[in-house]
Amino acid sequence: MKQLKLAIANKNYSSWSMRPWVLLTQAGIAFEEIQLKFSDEAAVCGVEPYSPTRQVPVLMVEGEPVWDSLAICEAVAELFPDKRLWPEVARARQIARSICAEMHAGFRSLRDAMPMNMRASLPGRGMSPEVQKDIDRIAEIWESCRSRYGAGGELLFGQFTVADAFYAPVASRFLTYAVSLPPVAQRYADALLTLPAVRDWMAQARRETEFVRADEPYS
Repeated sequence: MKQLKLAIANKNYSSWSMRPWVLLTQAGIAFEEIQLKFSDEAAVCGVEPYSPTRQVPVLMVEGEPVWDSLAICEAVAELFPDKRLWPEVARARQIARSICAEMHAGFRSLRDAMPMNMRASLPGRGMSPEVQKDIDRIAEIWESCRSRYGAGGELLFGQFTVADAFYAPVASRFLTYAVSLPPVAQRYADALLTLPAVRDWMAQARRETEFVRADEPYS
């Protein structure tokens, strides 16, 4: 068994950290959590021994770092092929990788205007035409995947995959900002938010007390 350590930042704010944590936890893969914290300027305090980029998350595999959330999730899927963390059907796997990459690189308007904040309730804050465009695209992705590949369960590709871990922070944002979704997309968001790993992360996030000014534009 590989020795894994995952360095993350505040659970209330760090969407990047949430993805690999949810992936490992929901898949039942043992790891040691290294809990770091953001400064007021959103720099990660104490990250230097772990991450060559000075950012989180970073996964230590037998003492060697794998950084960037997408690279970490790919590495985990490769290390634990028995967990089937990508869809088995080739075309579904291609789509899953594509929508993870789109989440990883895109939706800037949504990210900027609706930062992840699980302790907050901010209905309607941050909404704009640009943000709505991002929301519509995410709903389109969710509806398409559920329609084409979701017959085996309640998630994007039926059973839990990397794609669900990647969209978990977005589902939490939609809850915080009370975003209205079409019925199929809302049912998926609800299913995602009831995953044990997601519920566990959110419960821990809500118990945190640190206030990071850079991540609290509406306070």
